[in-house]
Order: sequence, then C-alpha cells, then structure tokens
Amino acid sequence: MMPFMDGPEPEQTIEIEITDTLDLHSFPPHEIGQVVESYLEAAAEKGLVHIRIIHGKGIGVQRRTVHALLERDPIVESFSTAPTEAGGWGSTVVTLALDPESRS
Repeated sequence: MMPFMDGPEPEQTIEIEITDTLDLHSFPPHEIGQVVESYLEAAAEKGLVHIRIIHGKGIGVQRRTVHALLERDPIVESFSTAPTEAGGWGSTVVTLALDPESRS
C-alpha cells in the first residue's frame, strides 16, 4: 500500500558535478529547460568553454528543446551536432562565450 499524498510531491534539489558533459537521460522531460539553463551558467562560472550536451536521438524532441534554449542564451557563442565519435545527432557540442560581458 502506498501512503496517500495530498498534492504534488515537493521538488528535490539535485546537485550534479559540473564537467564538460551533461547527460540529460536521467532527467524528466519537464525539467530539461531548467537543467540546461542551470548547467550553462555553472559551466560558464567554472570557466568551461567547450561542452557537450547529450540529449539522445529518439525522435528529436529533446534535441529541439535544447537547441531552442541554446539559440536564445547569451552565454552560448555557437553550437552544432556533435561529431559521430562524440554522439552524432544524439548530442550537441556547445562553445560558451569567453567574454564575461556577453554573459549578461
């Protein structure tokens, strides 16, 4: 028997190590936007310039979501589909802006 819960579960804060790669497979789709935005900011603060976001191949929904976020984020200088050896169209490589002024 499961305990009765009145209303949604409280949100949990999950801390992840900031490396040059973010794998989105472990996050629910409704959290992808927040996760990517937080990761970009943390990666920039850590001084990372080249990062890779693994979104999976599937039918391309997460890829389109990630690309839409990257297109409008001032921290992002450029992005493209990863080379085959780095995941191909299942991941995206991103170059973050070096100039802190462009990050505002």
